[in-house]
Amino acid sequence: MMTDIFANQPLDPTESARRGLRRPLRQRFFEAVSHDAADGGYRILLDGRPVRTPAKRVLAAPTPAIAEALVQEWDAQRPAIDPAAMPLTRLANSILDGVTEAGEAVTDEVAKYLGSDLLFYRADSPERLVARQAEHWDPVLDWMRQAFGARFVLAEGVMFVEQPDAALAAARTAIPTDPWRLGAVAAATTLMGSALLALALAHGRLDAEAAFTAANVDEDWNQALWGEDAEMLERRAARRRDLDAAAFVLAHAGIGA
Repeated sequence: MMTDIFANQPLDPTESARRGLRRPLRQRFFEAVSHDAADGGYRILLDGRPVRTPAKRVLAAPTPAIAEALVQEWDAQRPAIDPAAMPLTRLANSILDGVTEAGEAVTDEVAKYLGSDLLFYRADSPERLVARQAEHWDPVLDWMRQAFGARFVLAEGVMFVEQPDAALAAARTAIPTDPWRLGAVAAATTLMGSALLALALAHGRLDAEAAFTAANVDEDWNQALWGEDAEMLERRAARRRDLDAAAFVLAHAGIGA
């Protein structure tokens, strides 16, 4: 059930909408949404029948809190079912279909970001941008150094700087191993362009608002200089909704890192 609705969903639903690529929305066909406990998880049910992911796995959450949030997300789909408006379901699908049996590969992908993380590359001017980057990024680097012994090298501009192997290895230990938390960290890393911000979110050092603000320091600066762009704002709003979904999973998965 429902595998066709979420099949081949793009990572950025607003981009597909802009290009006119979104498939016609399916009208709501169910009355009641609920969840029940089964097989160590909490299945999402439409009129008593389990929802399935694009890979035909049962859509089941690890905790009642996530299950209830999924129920609310599904129940809000009226009169049509819009996958772009269901960030938690899309994240759950990606975790169940792409993370549960490929944890090491997903961990490797997150770790790749650590080698060239957004937080390493600083502006050399103007002074206010330099200060803003330091304000939002330095506390995360300080936390990684103090909590995990990861000492990274910073650079001005965009020229690649190689990070010490010891720092990368130390930071890797901060990546969660539970599939749900790992999947949420992977999603947050991609959305923000920073594994360090995603890990700070996962470990409670930043909330979603602070992490998103830190990820968009450069974009906010350019926007203040050149003005707002409607398409950019739409994409940004979609990224924020997806980040909030990842933050919710990290806060409610109920499993330690």
